[in-house]
Amino acid sequence: MLQITDLTFNAWGRKFLVDASVSLPPGAKVGLVGRNGIGKSTLFKLILGELNANGDEISLPKTARIGSVDQEHPATPVSVIDTILEADVERHTLLARLETAEPEEMGEIWSRLIEIDADAAPARAAEILVGLGFDQENQARPMSEFSGGWRMRVALAAALFAEPDMLLLDEPTNYLDLEGALWLEARLKKYPHTALIISHDREMLNEVCTHILHLANHTLTLYTGNYDAFEKARAEKARLQLSAKAKQDAERAHLQAFVDRFKAKASKAAQAQSRMKRLEKMQPVATTIEERVAPFTLPSPPRPLAPPLIRLERANVGYETGKPILRNLNLRMDLDDRIGLLGVNGAGKSTFAKMIAGALNVSEGELHRDKKMRVGWFHQHQIEAMDPTDTPLEIIRRAMPDAPESARRSKLAQFGLGYEKQETTVDSLSGGERARLLLNMVAMDAPHVLILDEPTNHLDIDSRRALLDALNDYSGAVILITHDRSLMEMVADRLWLAADGTVKPYDGDMDDYAKFVLDRAKAAVSKPSQIKKEEAAKAPVQDNKNRKNDKKSGPSPSTLRHAVKKAEERMTQLTAEIARIDDDIANASVSNPKAIEGLTRARAKTQTDLEAAEAAWMAAEEALAEVVG
Repeated sequence: MLQITDLTFNAWGRKFLVDASVSLPPGAKVGLVGRNGIGKSTLFKLILGELNANGDEISLPKTARIGSVDQEHPATPVSVIDTILEADVERHTLLARLETAEPEEMGEIWSRLIEIDADAAPARAAEILVGLGFDQENQARPMSEFSGGWRMRVALAAALFAEPDMLLLDEPTNYLDLEGALWLEARLKKYPHTALIISHDREMLNEVCTHILHLANHTLTLYTGNYDAFEKARAEKARLQLSAKAKQDAERAHLQAFVDRFKAKASKAAQAQSRMKRLEKMQPVATTIEERVAPFTLPSPPRPLAPPLIRLERANVGYETGKPILRNLNLRMDLDDRIGLLGVNGAGKSTFAKMIAGALNVSEGELHRDKKMRVGWFHQHQIEAMDPTDTPLEIIRRAMPDAPESARRSKLAQFGLGYEKQETTVDSLSGGERARLLLNMVAMDAPHVLILDEPTNHLDIDSRRALLDALNDYSGAVILITHDRSLMEMVADRLWLAADGTVKPYDGDMDDYAKFVLDRAKAAVSKPSQIKKEEAAKAPVQDNKNRKNDKKSGPSPSTLRHAVKKAEERMTQLTAEIARIDDDIANASVSNPKAIEGLTRARAKTQTDLEAAEAAWMAAEEALAEVVG
C-alpha cells in the first residue's frame, strides 16, 4: 500500500531519516512507535505531502485516498451530523448534482448513489458519532456550539466515516475519554483499509495493530504482530546482537594477540599481516542502544494518617449557582486505595476531583477528611495554563524559595530535565517534558493522595512505564482518571463510576466495563429513545428512581443551553470590560492616584463578576452534559 524507499529528510538543523525504507501491506493496521520528538509526526507530514522529500521516495497507488485528523473542525453553523456526511465527498457531490442535473443524467447519478449505499450513510455516521460521545440530540446541534476538544472528535469521526484507503491517526485517543477510546479501539479493528497510527496507548497497539513500525536511529523497521510481539522481537534481536558482539570481540582479541606476538618475526610476518588485514576488514556488530528514561519521583508520605482519609456521607457537590452536579455520595477512601474513576465526559469526574482536592466544598451532607491530609492534583489544564516564557528553573525556585541553587538544579535533574533544559522556556519544551515537570511538581511535597487526571497524554510508552513503576512504589492513595486502559488496569484496584449525577463503586473489571460501553453505543444507534433505560438495566451503579425524579424536576436541555449561552455572553462582556479598565489604568496619570485607585477597585469587582460568570458557565455546561448524555 505505502512504499518508502531510501528516504532521507533533514530539517530545522536536525536529522530525521537516513535512507529509510519500508513497505506496508494493504489492509494492515500499523502502529508507528518511537520516542517523543523522534520524528513520527514529521513522517506523517511527509506522507501527506505537507513536507517535501528530495524525490519520489514515498509512493502510494495513484487512486489511493489518504485521510488524517490534523486539526479540529471549524465552528460552523452546520450541524454535527451534516458535517460528517459532507466528509463523503462523492456522496455529497452526487446529491448536490441531483438538484441541478438534467433528466438524462438523473439515472446515472441515482445508479452511483445506490452503488455506494448512500441511503445507509446517515445511520453509519450516527453510529460513529454515538461511539465518540455524541447522542442523537447533540448530533443535530451546530458545530459552533462545541468546544475545540469536541470538534476534534468530529474531525476524527469524519475521517472514519470517509474510510480513506490510507488512514493516518496521530495520537487519536488524546482528546477522547476512556469510553471513546474503547469504542475507537473496537472500530479500528474492523477498519476495512490500511491504517497507520501514532500511539503510546499500549492497549490500543496490542488490540488493534497487525504490525509495528519502529522509528529509531533515523531508520524505519517493520515488525509483524502487536506491541507485545514487537517488544519480544526487539529483546531477542538485542540478545543476538550482544552474543554476536561477544564472539567478534573474542575473535578480535585472538587475532590481535597473534599480531602482537609474531609481527616482528620474519617467519611469521605473512601470517601476522594476514591477520592484521582481517582485523581491518571486520565491521563492528551494531547493538541496540536503549535510551535511558528518567524515573518519576513520587515521594510517599512520611507518616500515615489514621483511616479513613476521606469519608463522604449523603454528600452533594456543585458550583455556586445551579443544582448539584453530584448527589448522594457515600464513599470511603483509605491510604492504600488505588481508585480508577470511570465515566463519560460531563458525568462529573472533574467535579469529584476538585472536591477531593479541596477546590470545591460539599453543599449538603458531610465530607470528613483529616486536616493534615495533603493532596497532589495533576490535570491537563495545568499544562495549558503554564506561562510560555517561564523556565523550569524559575518554577522550581518558586517552589523551593529557601533552597540553594544547586539543590534546585539537582531536583530538576531528578525530574528528567538535564542542565540544558533547565533554563529553556516552557514554550520550547515538548509536551512530554512539561507533563513530566508538572507530575513531579505536584508530588514533590509527598502528598497523602495523588489525583491524576489524564497524566499520560504527552508521555511515550517508556515514560508511561516509568510512571507506572513510580505509582507502584508510592504508598499513598491514588485517584486515576485516564483513557489509557493499560494504565488503569495496572494501577487501579477499585473502580468507581460517575453516572446519573453520582459516583458509586463499579462491580466489575475493565473487560466488563468495555463490554458495557460498546453495548451502550450499539443500543444508542438502534434504539436512541431507549438508551437511558438500557443503560440503567446494564450498569449496576444506576438508581432509576432518582434518575426519573431528576428528569422531571430538573431543567430541560433547551433551558440549560440558554443558560450556557447567557453565561458565555456575560463572560465575553466582562472580559472586554477588564481589557478596557486595563487600558485606562495604563493611560492614567501617575499624578492622579485617586483615579488609579478607583480603576483598580473597579477592575477587582469586574474580575470577581467574571469568576462568578465562569462558575455559572461551568455549572450549566456540566448540567447540560449530564442531561443530554
